Amino acid sequence: MREVPTSSELSRRQFLRRAGLTATGVLGAGALSGLLEACGSSTPASSSSGAASGSSSTASAGAPSSGLASLEAKAKAEGKLNVIALPPDWSNYGTIISTFEKKYGLKVNSAAPDDSSAQELAAIKALKGQSRAPDAVDVAPSLAVVGVQEKLFTPYKVSTWDTIPTNMKDPDGYWTGDYYGAISFGVNTKVVKNPPQDWSDLSKPEYKGMVSINGDPRSAGDAFAAVYAAALANGGSLDDIEPGIEFFVKLKKDGTWTSTNCLPANIQKGTTPIAIEWDYLNIAYNKQFDGAPKIDTVVPETGKFGNFYCQAISAYAPDPEAARLWEEFLYSDQGQLLYLAGYAHPARYLDLASKGLIPASLSAALPPASAYKGIVFPNDAQTTKAASVLAAKWGPLMG
Repeated sequence: MREVPTSSELSRRQFLRRAGLTATGVLGAGALSGLLEACGSSTPASSSSGAASGSSSTASAGAPSSGLASLEAKAKAEGKLNVIALPPDWSNYGTIISTFEKKYGLKVNSAAPDDSSAQELAAIKALKGQSRAPDAVDVAPSLAVVGVQEKLFTPYKVSTWDTIPTNMKDPDGYWTGDYYGAISFGVNTKVVKNPPQDWSDLSKPEYKGMVSINGDPRSAGDAFAAVYAAALANGGSLDDIEPGIEFFVKLKKDGTWTSTNCLPANIQKGTTPIAIEWDYLNIAYNKQFDGAPKIDTVVPETGKFGNFYCQAISAYAPDPEAARLWEEFLYSDQGQLLYLAGYAHPARYLDLASKGLIPASLSAALPPASAYKGIVFPNDAQTTKAASVLAAKWGPLMG
């Protein structure tokens, strides 16, 4: 494993989890950029304009004019695919890669699994013209913006383009969101007999000293997202995080808040029995603990907040057809379900659910698909503003 990165070079293992800011928790310029990436923030402004019509039929998007069979043949002629920053135990990428290799007979060279999004873009530039250069990358939306601005990506719209939410794709096909997380309540049911269903429930006296987030939201990505989600549920918006801060001030006053971090060990032993974290983390804890205790994952009825990662094809890909085939695989029903098997919600999750394609065994481990309807993602400017407000007001109000 590579060394722990600086605040502006966060590894994928820190995605939506922990972002290293300054020691005092005060946001500096470099620290803020680190938080933005760790939060997987910033749906680029272009995504709000809506997706282009059609799917993979536009030549400008680099789509195969003669269909997927022709694309597969061209990819096989190239013989390999180079990917980067995909840990095998993250979002089921180990299985995704091996399945792709077996399905198409292509060798996947997976380099630097713990690199950050910034390092992925740096690799495109540094290895330009080399056969080992990355063909495709998986980056935070904030870095997807940079990639487009620096002309590092080539546009491509997969054949399932129309089933991907508009707010998870660039209208011109330069990047496409592949999977996301949503803020949830992870509930230790051995301690909490009546799991909360929404943010307003968290003030109930029965939850005294039980409600926690994972650290200081000025320096932890999932904690930052928890405050943002609370804002949405309490009169705030993606442009106004302050009601989220006020909500946690109220929980502290009510006595249900605990400043103890909701680390897995604390959740399991009941020190922090209501953990406000990303859904895929809470779902994974339930499997990890194997019923001792059982952890319920509740996506609250209001304040549905999420963030995601983006796939993009390098403009200098040595194996461009293999890269396109890789994208087609990832956004196919098979590829999207493989993400879901790793508890990361794929971009086409609601589409898969509406078609009854999610296996019953997998559905049983997840919150219902209806719980994710209405989920929102912040853009870069909104996240920057929210982080600045949080940095200024969290300390004085929460102590």
